[in-house]
Amino acid sequence: MTEQNLSFIDEVRRRRTFAIISHPDAGKTTLTEKFLLYGGAIRSAGSVKSRRSQKHAVSDWMEIEKQRGISVTSSVLQFEYNNFCINILDTPGHQDFSEDTYRTLMAADSAVMVIDSAKGVEDQTKKLFQVCKMRGIPIFTFINKMDRTGREPFELLEDIENVLGIRSCPMNWPIGSGKDFKGVYNRHKEQIEVFDDGNHGQSIADAIKGDLTDEKFNDLLGEELHEQLMGDIELLDIAGDNFDLDKILKGELTPLFFGSALTNFGVEPFLESFLDITMPPTPRTSNLGEIDPESDNFSGFIFKIQANMDPAHRDRIAFLRICSGKFEKGMAVNHVQRNKKVKLAQPQQFVAQDRVMVTSAYPGDIIGIHDPGIFNIGDTLSAKNVKLKYKGIPQFAPEHFATISTKNSLKRKQFLKGITQIAQEGAIQVYKRPNIGIEELIVGVVGVLQFEVLEYRLKNEYGVDITMERLPYRYIRWVEMDNFNASKFSMTMDTMLVENKDEEPVLLFSNEWSIRQIIERNEGLSLRETSLVE
Repeated sequence: MTEQNLSFIDEVRRRRTFAIISHPDAGKTTLTEKFLLYGGAIRSAGSVKSRRSQKHAVSDWMEIEKQRGISVTSSVLQFEYNNFCINILDTPGHQDFSEDTYRTLMAADSAVMVIDSAKGVEDQTKKLFQVCKMRGIPIFTFINKMDRTGREPFELLEDIENVLGIRSCPMNWPIGSGKDFKGVYNRHKEQIEVFDDGNHGQSIADAIKGDLTDEKFNDLLGEELHEQLMGDIELLDIAGDNFDLDKILKGELTPLFFGSALTNFGVEPFLESFLDITMPPTPRTSNLGEIDPESDNFSGFIFKIQANMDPAHRDRIAFLRICSGKFEKGMAVNHVQRNKKVKLAQPQQFVAQDRVMVTSAYPGDIIGIHDPGIFNIGDTLSAKNVKLKYKGIPQFAPEHFATISTKNSLKRKQFLKGITQIAQEGAIQVYKRPNIGIEELIVGVVGVLQFEVLEYRLKNEYGVDITMERLPYRYIRWVEMDNFNASKFSMTMDTMLVENKDEEPVLLFSNEWSIRQIIERNEGLSLRETSLVE
């Protein structure tokens, strides 16, 4: 299907944009790669933890990700499959990068939740699920690693309901598990799909159709597994939740699939069902009400900024989620927050670090645009309407703080450039003490691993070695007070007053007692737990 014979409406309606969420090591990146493999975007998939190969996951582009075997940035990947144009937002699973994941979920229309069959719902999955629930987006569940010993399927269903508070509708059902895993029963197609790990999932699974009571299934599965399967399906049909498209699209019911991403088993049936059930881009909330993706005014918002994706060019890319209208290369649009025209001259789309220049894009698509330092996360771009603003993306409050400075004073310029660019990505928040120079800065992060990534990136991308000293503060509050005067402000011994980039007063606390003390000591003081977002 080519663009020449598709209308604008057709292009919008064939888009699917979703994020993949999970706890670390549940198999999220592996599942992403298998999707790309089926879409023909890559020729072979290399699991992050594969011992057979030295390949690294194609969606992990930063060197530190390859070394540690984890995703620490959100990857944006586009591919075609069965006449659908699919945009995958592969998010970091590690809890220390939850802020990047949150921003990415703002750009998604639905989410795929990956759960390890042995571990069930884990802490980070719970946090990410809550973000999806707040947005009311459809959530599809893939229970992974069925070829390994895991928990009972009914126990996993109960876990999802009790921990996440969402009912599930199994679309298929596993036959055995671990070394006894035989495959799954596809409830919609009424067929058994047979598992064979002899070639590590490089071929399509065999499917055997027929009534479950047929003797051939008794011979294929063995009497014990066949009887258990018939009993399980009967119980699901009587007591389980029925498929309800309306509830699924409201995020009240999750379609659930069993499989193994590493061996490819169940991945393609899952992808096909997902594309069949989920919806094209939906209207987005703005200050002017709901914006229809099929309207002719081009608009979108920046949800991610990434510097140095290409080490050879040291460039900076702003990721734009298109919400309405058609994008065309070279078009001039209004940068609403700055009230100025900008030309979008070099739009790109991604398969990890590989980039493709694009001439046009549609609602649901994610494009990368060159950022000379003018974009911020949450900014709106609009071709015609200069007053349109999409809902802002809030910042998480940092929970860990450290002072940092460059070891080599001759590299101060590179140090400040690196800190500024990484802060603009939203990975860190930067403060300084009043009336003190910028030779020493205070950095706040949501998770401690961000400190390691910051140190690594400053050294490898900007050539700067730093000194870092952790601070004892755990809480941050933004000050609201008429005629604030630092010299007259009453502090406790374990509190630090700092300024943000706009020279607004911010307080760092080591405990909640100090927060209460400062409010009592300073009349007219109000403290906010989040920074303001337009």
